[in-house]
Amino acid sequence: MPLKLKVLLVVAESWPLVKTGGLADVVPALAHALIEQGYEVRLLMPGYRETEEAFAGKAAGRSFEALPGLDRVRLIRGRLPGYGIPTWLLHCPSLYDRPGGPYLDPQGNDWWDNSLRFGMLCKVAALFGKGRGLDGWKADVLHGHDWHAGLASAYACFDPEVTAGTVFTVHNLAYQGNFDRKVRRSLGISSLAFHMDGLEFYGHLSFMKSGLWYSDRLTTVSPTYARQVQTEEYGCGMDGVLRKRREVLTGILNGVDESVWSPDTDPLLPARYSAADFTGKARCKLELQDRFGLARGPDTPVIGMVGRMTAQKGWDLLADAVPALLADKAQVVMVGNGDHALEAQLTRLAAHHPGQLGLHVGYDEPLSHLVMAGSDVFTVPSRFEPSGLTQMYSQRYGTPPVVRRTGGLADSVCQATPASIADGSGTGFFFERADAPSLVTALLQATRLYREEPAAWRRLQANGMAHDFSWRRPAKAYGEVYEAALESSRLRRRAASGGS
Repeated sequence: MPLKLKVLLVVAESWPLVKTGGLADVVPALAHALIEQGYEVRLLMPGYRETEEAFAGKAAGRSFEALPGLDRVRLIRGRLPGYGIPTWLLHCPSLYDRPGGPYLDPQGNDWWDNSLRFGMLCKVAALFGKGRGLDGWKADVLHGHDWHAGLASAYACFDPEVTAGTVFTVHNLAYQGNFDRKVRRSLGISSLAFHMDGLEFYGHLSFMKSGLWYSDRLTTVSPTYARQVQTEEYGCGMDGVLRKRREVLTGILNGVDESVWSPDTDPLLPARYSAADFTGKARCKLELQDRFGLARGPDTPVIGMVGRMTAQKGWDLLADAVPALLADKAQVVMVGNGDHALEAQLTRLAAHHPGQLGLHVGYDEPLSHLVMAGSDVFTVPSRFEPSGLTQMYSQRYGTPPVVRRTGGLADSVCQATPASIADGSGTGFFFERADAPSLVTALLQATRLYREEPAAWRRLQANGMAHDFSWRRPAKAYGEVYEAALESSRLRRRAASGGS
């Protein structure tokens, strides 16, 4: 590894400043693991209103023009709360100082100027890779995460003064950042780049395609997903691009931030526990049942689910499975928000089954931890799942998962059988078809083991808790990708200059 290789992580969100999904958990944990392995890592993200309010930073230099015709921007320098990771917020009130979330307005619609908001982020990111960089720091590698950072690789490729290598990670190919072609001018993109072998995607300018096409190296967040996105079924229209660039594509399974998700140290739990002593987990279950008005009972299996309420995540499958689960005397607890139709459907379902089904619509970090710890079984019935984190969290918390065999779920769970439970490899349960009957069958298999074979169940819990989901191995793999990206950048620019 080059001494003090400098890496800029370009992101739209990071815990604890702003979080809408798993991306926010991944970023600081990856950064921390890279720093532990000797890399010099910095974060760059937008200065949203609430983010700046929670960030103890100070202005770094003067304001500057990044994109002609748009307001000047400046950097706010500080450290990520709770992690101490050096971080820059991009301060531009006209783009970021507003109510609502990072992507959606208070009514739940995409911000009309998202192309400019994240285009500005990408342009500033590229500036860190040229000359002396910005604020006295120059990156060796620019690492963009998901579509919001995809245009950074194009800006870097178009600018001959940028010497940094570029890496782009696909966290979810379904969200692509495709905009009207007219935004090209505001973003300073040459018409020469707007074609099939460039930024154009079915007549739109695509941030996702930019990242896939112009980056020196590509990664996805699990090996299985890296293979799946090259198929028509999972490629979301980008499969041709990914097949063409498969030689530079690597699948790296996400890890778990052990400083946040560990049942023996978790400050958000009413009681802590370990594989050697599950007493605290029993207390967490009682607290969870009380929180949702469910009948107390250690022998009643509680099935939990946490996350974004979308069809992708299979919330509708769980809704359809609920009658069979309740008929089997199980309890179900659900926490999340997202699709309004799904929220309404689940709200009606909970109203019809008081005392058996608990629902919280909204984001609630402490409650999410309690569901992980207090549930007996956790489910992730996704139609597709790039990586998934909750099934890893649940295993760490001794809550065996029931998941569909797809993407990162297939890479992070091992089917429980008598043999695999005994040899320590079995950690959860799979189902194959994305339908409610298949989900019910797998969940009832889990609850049957819970009720009828407590010794095997305890061993299954211990297996999951012993599994290494740390960021050490993923960080090492990203380090290898960074080195390859930097070398590719050098070769490409040498070729562009005629080999001099």
